Amino acid sequence: MNNTFDKIYEIVKKIPKGKVATYGQIAMLAGNRRWSRVVGYALHVNPDPEHIPCYRVVNREGRVSSAFAFGGENIQIKMLEADGIEFVDETHVDVDRFLWHPGMDDE
Repeated sequence: MNNTFDKIYEIVKKIPKGKVATYGQIAMLAGNRRWSRVVGYALHVNPDPEHIPCYRVVNREGRVSSAFAFGGENIQIKMLEADGIEFVDETHVDVDRFLWHPGMDDE
């Protein structure tokens, strides 16, 4: 499982400032589109939050995590806003504008 988590962390490190990715997107890039929950588990035990920006991962609807591992959804919202991410309501990122497109967006 450690290799899977390492693969997930390497992908999450590539999400540029000002962009978000979804759990499913990270799972697909890691090799298995069914690993969305595995992505969540990996991010929950993030060993290096300073270099692995797990706060940039949201659900497919753009919702932040209510169980954000480093202080709850309010902390995740503040971190995303500091990156320049805008929300359509209190807990949903504007994914149409801010979703990361690997290979198309600057990495």
